[in-house]
Amino acid sequence: MTRSAEAPYGGSGAGLSVAGALSQGRALGLDRIDCALLLGHVLGRSRTWLIANDGALLSAQETTAWRGASQRRLAGEPVAYILGTKEFHGLELAVTPAVLVPRPETEQLVQLSVARCRARGDPSPRIIDLGTGSGAIALAIKTEWSGADVLGSDASSAALEVARANAIRLGLDVTFRLGSWWQPWRGERFDVVVCNPPYVAEGDPHLQALRHEPRAALVADGDGLAALRAVVQDAPGHLRSGGSIWLEHGFEQQDAVAAFLEDAGFSRIERHCDLAGRPRCTGGIL
Repeated sequence: MTRSAEAPYGGSGAGLSVAGALSQGRALGLDRIDCALLLGHVLGRSRTWLIANDGALLSAQETTAWRGASQRRLAGEPVAYILGTKEFHGLELAVTPAVLVPRPETEQLVQLSVARCRARGDPSPRIIDLGTGSGAIALAIKTEWSGADVLGSDASSAALEVARANAIRLGLDVTFRLGSWWQPWRGERFDVVVCNPPYVAEGDPHLQALRHEPRAALVADGDGLAALRAVVQDAPGHLRSGGSIWLEHGFEQQDAVAAFLEDAGFSRIERHCDLAGRPRCTGGIL
């Protein structure tokens, strides 16, 4: 690309510059970071390059792609879907609208499950991720505990395609199966169970902002506790002695999840908050 000091939107015969594109995005209402991520994606350049080359001109094709990406973001589509990737626990994961966008708070499930394995001193624990989606949790656990036998399942075949592709690209040996919750794992037992199930209640006002993500991975029947209840109730029959379960949930659901665990026979109930100080994960040990 050539350098130019043209005005942001270009004069006669001039194209749109990097600085102009970023200014245009901000004027339209895009977040500054989103602007940089989207423009960098369109140009195949890093944020550092954008800063150092703010006068470089976009081609006509790049300008069209930039405006298309901007409009998608302004319509509420997650940046991760536009880019096709999302970072999670140091891994660059492919994501599509078939899976939830991995959130930073979900990394806590990885940390809790690995910490439990280390506390037990088992060199090759069997760990299951129910509702794996993109495979984010399972793949992150495998990177932290290479000797573990890590498995994942999901009721969505489209989600499993994404998870399996991520595992292959990252070179991580994780087994994935199709099925709802415990259905693919009849008669099998594990040392650790992790699960980030749908826990948003029907009619929750936050769903409008999440409309681009798969509803089945977000919403549980009624009060949002159905999936959490189902996973916990059947967990004891799939855990070895001393096994543990770790669940992500809404910040107002902590007491209900703890009660599910107690009713199912779990002891040593642990409650953990996310970085914002909100109750986010609850677990128990058999």
